[in-house]
Amino acid sequence: MSKPVSKPESDPAVRTRALESILVEKGLLDPKALDALVDIYEHKVGPRNGAKVVARAWVDPEYKKRLLSDATTAIKELGFSGLQGEDMVVVENTPEVHNLVVCTLCSCYPWPTLGLPPVWYKSAPYRARAVSDPRGVLKEFGTTLSENVEVRVWDTTAELRYLVLPERPADTENLTEQQLADLVTRDSMIGVTTLGSSAPTSASKH
Repeated sequence: MSKPVSKPESDPAVRTRALESILVEKGLLDPKALDALVDIYEHKVGPRNGAKVVARAWVDPEYKKRLLSDATTAIKELGFSGLQGEDMVVVENTPEVHNLVVCTLCSCYPWPTLGLPPVWYKSAPYRARAVSDPRGVLKEFGTTLSENVEVRVWDTTAELRYLVLPERPADTENLTEQQLADLVTRDSMIGVTTLGSSAPTSASKH
């Protein structure tokens, strides 16, 4: 995916960066510790919550029904709720339908279940092309779908967040719920990959 054209930072972003600089200069903030915290929330803690939701849906048909009919309540059953996750919708991938999530206006994202949004999710090229050329975007993430598979694009808003329920991988009948959760990736819950497809390199994501 081509690099987005750089734009001036928003006023809140400028203020945040200035505050961070002041705290670092005064020795009140360790930038390495901050980076580590962001990394943990973006890649480990946050997405693990969503993975637990997915795994529970795979092993518990009744929970899956509740999740697809009232995602906010079902997700809260597992203890995941709060800011940026007040109103959730879960969309299910099937052999006939593949779902892809985007936020065309900004970068609205379900923090309680997926953590912090990745850089590429917030980029202008992804936000535009996920709608105009979803199959092209999927291919850049290593996901090639049959022409018989319908691709549905869901545009997240400030009021509503989407989470993809990936298809359960084959030959996982004997795995525990925790082992299943370990198979689930952040990108599969956004819909840019399927479980088992190759993960994009850092170059292709930006």
